[in-house]
Amino acid sequence: MTSSPHADWDHLDDYPEHPGASGHAAWTDPERADLAVVPGGGRRRTDLWQPEDTRLHTTAEATTQALLASHVVNEEQLAAAQVCAGEHHGSVIEAILSLPVDRARVLAVTAGVAGVELVDLAETGVDAGAAALLPGEFARRSGVLPYARRDGELLVAVPVRRLGDLELKDDLGRLTGQRVRFVLAWRGDIEARTNETYRVEDELAGLSMGLVADDEPDPEALTEIVDDAPVVRFVNLLISQAIADRASDIHLEPTQDDLRVRYRIDGVLVEAHRAPRTITGGVVSRFKIMAGMDIAERRVPQDGRLSVTHEHGTVDLRVATLPTVWGEKVVARVLDNGATRLGLDDLGFSPGNLAVFSQAWSKPHGMVLVTGPTGSGKSTTLYSTLNILSTPAVNVITVEDPVEYRLPGINQVQTNPKAGLTFASALRSILRSDPDVVLVGEIRDRETASIAIEASLTGHLVLSTLHTNDAPSAVTRLVEMGIEPFLVGSALSCIVAQRLCRSLCPRCREPYEVDHDELAAVGFALPPGHHGTLYRPVGCPDCSRTGYRGRSALHEVMPVTESIERLAVERASSDEIGHTARNEGMTTLRQDGWAKVLDGRTSVEEVLRVAG
Repeated sequence: MTSSPHADWDHLDDYPEHPGASGHAAWTDPERADLAVVPGGGRRRTDLWQPEDTRLHTTAEATTQALLASHVVNEEQLAAAQVCAGEHHGSVIEAILSLPVDRARVLAVTAGVAGVELVDLAETGVDAGAAALLPGEFARRSGVLPYARRDGELLVAVPVRRLGDLELKDDLGRLTGQRVRFVLAWRGDIEARTNETYRVEDELAGLSMGLVADDEPDPEALTEIVDDAPVVRFVNLLISQAIADRASDIHLEPTQDDLRVRYRIDGVLVEAHRAPRTITGGVVSRFKIMAGMDIAERRVPQDGRLSVTHEHGTVDLRVATLPTVWGEKVVARVLDNGATRLGLDDLGFSPGNLAVFSQAWSKPHGMVLVTGPTGSGKSTTLYSTLNILSTPAVNVITVEDPVEYRLPGINQVQTNPKAGLTFASALRSILRSDPDVVLVGEIRDRETASIAIEASLTGHLVLSTLHTNDAPSAVTRLVEMGIEPFLVGSALSCIVAQRLCRSLCPRCREPYEVDHDELAAVGFALPPGHHGTLYRPVGCPDCSRTGYRGRSALHEVMPVTESIERLAVERASSDEIGHTARNEGMTTLRQDGWAKVLDGRTSVEEVLRVAG
C-alpha cells in the first residue's frame, strides 16, 4: 500500500515543525486532546498551530462584503463575478480580479480579511536561496513561489485561490523542511517571477556539458544518441522554456564553435543558450525524429510537425531544417492555437479600419487580400475572419502550405507539390466542391492569382495573402503577375496591409514629456490639444525586463473604390493609387502606429522599427 506523505504525522519528533494552514476544519480526537485529525489522514498536535494561522480561514462572502463596503467593487461587478465563478467552478475573488477593477485594492482588502501579508512581487526581489528550497516543477505546477526567509519561516507567495489550501501548505513544509507562511500576491506576478527564477539555463548547461557526440556521426550513431535520455531531456527543456517565455520560434544554429539557441519573443530574436558543438548532431536529429523527418538526409531542407504536452495543454510546433556550412539549422515555429480563436476586436483594428474591413468580408463575393512580410500576423487575421464566416450554412474550404492551425468546421487542404497538388490545381478542384468562402494561403504565381480572381468574380468570397509592403502595391503586383488590369479592379473588394509592433508593458511603462522637434523629424505631429505626454518602455519582471509584453497589429485598410478601380485599369503606379486612397480617407500604417502611441499602447521607437 502506498503511504500518504502525511502518514507519519503521529511521529512529530521526526517531522519539521511548521504551522498548519487553516481554511479546512479540524476535528478534535477524543482520545488525544492535544491532537487534531486533519482532512486527508494523519494527526497533528494542535499546540503547534500558530495563532496567526487562524486568520487564514475566511470565506469568499466575508471578502466580497468587505470589497463592497470599501467601494472597491459594486453590486453589478460582484454579480458578474459570481456568475463567472459559477460557470468555471472558480473563485469569486479571482473572477473579480479579472474585471476592470483596481487590482491592488482588491488584493489589499482580501489580504486584510484573511489576515495575511500582501507582497508586490514585481517590486520585490526573490531570494535565490529560498526559491532553491522548492523544485521549480512543483512551484510551476502549484502556482506558488518561495521568495524570502524571515524569522525562521519560509515566505511563500500564493494566489487568492491557494490561501486556505491546507494540503499545499503541508506539502511545502515536507518538501522544504521549513516552517511555511503564506503571503498573498497577484497570480500574474507569481507566474512571471516563477518563470524568471526557475529558468533552465543551469540545467541545460549541465546537460550539454555532459553530452558528447562525434562531430559528424553516421545515422546509426545518431539514432543511438537521440534515444539517450540526456538528449531527450535537453530538447524538452528547450521547448518548455520557449513556451514559458512566449516565444514564437526556436532557432537552433550550428556555428564553427558551438550550437546557438535563440528564441523569437514578441518579434525580436534573443539568445537563450549556447551548447558545445559536439552535441549538435544529436539535438538536431532528436528534433527531426520528433517531427517525422529523415535523419539520414542532411543535404536537403526538410519540414515536419510535432506536438508536445505542456502544462496548459497540447502545443504544436512546425519544424524546418536548412543545411548550412556548419551543419543543419533548425527552426521550430511554436503554433499558438489560442490565436485562431481571437476575434477581430482583439487584433488591434481601429474602429474606422474595422468597419471598412468588415464591410468587405460581409459581401457574398469578391476578393479580400491581407499583405505584409512573413510573421506580420496575416494568417491570424484571416483565421479570425473565418471564425466569423464559418457557420453551418456556409461551406468554407482552404488551401494552405502548410496547414498551421486546424480549425473545426472548416475543410482544410494541404498542398503537396510532389503529388501534383499545387495551389492552382487544388483551387480548381475546390471550385467544383460548391464552396461559399475560399481561403488561399498565399498567391505566389500568375496561375493561382488568375483562378482566385475568377472565383471571386463568379460568386465566391476569396480570402488570401500577398507579400507586398503596403496596400496600394498589391494592385500593381497582381497586374505585374500578368492579370488583366480590368479584372483586378473588378475582383478586389479590400486590401489590408499589416505589421506587428510590440505593446508596452502596462505594469512598468512610464510617461514622459515629448520633444516636439524630435517628433517632427520623424513625421509625427501631436494633435491639437494633446497634453504632450507619451509612454516609453522601462522593464520589469512581468515583461522579462524588456519593457514590452505582447504585440498589437498596425493596419492599413484600403477599400477598392471606383477611382482606385479606374487607376488599376490605367495601370497607374502604386504611388498614384496610394495618393488617391489617402485622399479618400485611408489611414497608413505609420498613422495607425501614431494613434497607438497616443493611446499609450506602444512607443515611437517601436512604430519606426516596424513601419519605417
